[in-house]
Amino acid sequence: MSPSTVSTGTQSAQDPSQDAHSKSLLLHLDGTLAEPHQPRKAGDNGLSGEPVADSCWQVRYTFALLALVGIALMYAMRVVLSIAIVAMVGTRPHHPGNHSAEPHDLTNVCPDDRYGGNVTRKEALEGEFAWDETIQGLILGSFFWGYAFTNIPGGRAAEYFGGKLVFGAGIVLSGGLTLITPVSARLSTEFLIAVRFFCGTVQGVVFPAINSMIAAWVPPRERSRYNTLIYSGFPLGTVLCLPIGGWLCSSEVLGGWPSAFYLFGGLSIVWSLAWFALVHNRPESHPRISTKELQHIKAFEKDIKSAEVVPLPKKDILLSLPFWGLLIGALGYDFGFYTLLTELPTYLKNIQHFDMKENGLMSALPFLVMWLWGYVWGSLMDRLTTANKLSIRTIRRLSMGLALYGPMVGLVLMCFVNCNTKLAMMVLCVAVGLSGSANCGFLCSHQDMAPNFAGTLLGITNAVGSAAGVLAPIITGSITEGNQTLSAWRAVFLITVGVYLVTCTFYIVFITDQVQPWNEAKTKTKEEEHRNGSLEHAVALLVDDPKGLSGISARPGVA
Repeated sequence: MSPSTVSTGTQSAQDPSQDAHSKSLLLHLDGTLAEPHQPRKAGDNGLSGEPVADSCWQVRYTFALLALVGIALMYAMRVVLSIAIVAMVGTRPHHPGNHSAEPHDLTNVCPDDRYGGNVTRKEALEGEFAWDETIQGLILGSFFWGYAFTNIPGGRAAEYFGGKLVFGAGIVLSGGLTLITPVSARLSTEFLIAVRFFCGTVQGVVFPAINSMIAAWVPPRERSRYNTLIYSGFPLGTVLCLPIGGWLCSSEVLGGWPSAFYLFGGLSIVWSLAWFALVHNRPESHPRISTKELQHIKAFEKDIKSAEVVPLPKKDILLSLPFWGLLIGALGYDFGFYTLLTELPTYLKNIQHFDMKENGLMSALPFLVMWLWGYVWGSLMDRLTTANKLSIRTIRRLSMGLALYGPMVGLVLMCFVNCNTKLAMMVLCVAVGLSGSANCGFLCSHQDMAPNFAGTLLGITNAVGSAAGVLAPIITGSITEGNQTLSAWRAVFLITVGVYLVTCTFYIVFITDQVQPWNEAKTKTKEEEHRNGSLEHAVALLVDDPKGLSGISARPGVA
């Protein structure tokens, strides 16, 4: 239903005949007049007829919570390999300094004091697969190769077919591929890479689809709140996956590490039942939405996604500086986040010498801080927005400055913590935790700039950002292969620092909170209208009197 066809409550009150018709229609279909909380037929705008009593629980809450859980499961399925690969490969029996026999190299590694400094103990030899750091980087990065392909199509598909189907299908198919990951790994490395590639392919549609739905359901001044809740799913998924996955990988449950894939893949299938049963694409098509909630959403009709699909203005998007600010900012965030997400367990294993159980727990701790800080920052920004203390643009800038400059400073400090395990964990917790502010930053900007293309814009930025997901583990692997030393990891941290600095500055300079002119379908110019009108007039004359038309053209000036 097009938003332009939705009537208001006031208009219904002024049109008794329309109100009576609505009542009789409801009586005819249901046998009774509409009562409070009575389900509404799909497609009814909910604004005419008898008023519907409002519940304290809004349907948007159900949508947001299920989206939160869906994203958490999606990230768990994405991250599970990062922790499982530690058990799959084991700790190979090389000393971090073995690539050089010079004594001064020993100052560039951290001794494993729990085993008297001996890192070549017997249990370090255990591991089902003999993958070096480069192969591990390829396996971890293969997910993002597929992820890059479907972000933009996923955004457009959500705008055409609705985000409910696209988002749900992405999670369910990802769950099925996660379930077969252990089998694929044991068949061949190439098969595992292919499965992870397709897992990334189906997950590529998830964020664009949910962003398109948020643009349809959430007015601008509530986006900090809802975006924080929904997008907190990705640190939550990481927080749950790493310790639970670490425990499962070190256990004997279903063979150890395969059980982690079975758990999160199976849960995603169960989640899909609730998603497809309870969630709807748009407010006006929801059978259980209250009149008050629908009126509230429709009051911001110009700032939310319309029901009509608008042609994609490719040229206008490419020439938009605010879009480029958003794109570069998203790229910087993704590069830093994926570097820490995929490589943190490896750093804690090889440099700080955490065992399997400790690794999962310690790897999750920074993302727990990120999850909690996201809620604190989102709540603060929501209050400041409601009180009109800060503009939306200022909130976007502050959020991204904290989310990128904060981790940038933290990674500089990581270059100096050396073998101080407690200090390293404290700095990592602060660095990763502050990035939770991005929920109120670039993740809202797609909806601010062009709600009609929120899915497609996120698809574009996510597609470019996925390149960071491919490059981050490959770059890290190439630097640290056979060289698990403090100086090698300093190089990894400093590369990320440089990316943070450049990209965040670009975002802050060029970002806007204003809906862009290309968000709406282009209207015809007066010249185009005149030309089209003349053509239509000529066609009409030709149909009615072909000879007359030729006569008119042959005798100009004759009335």
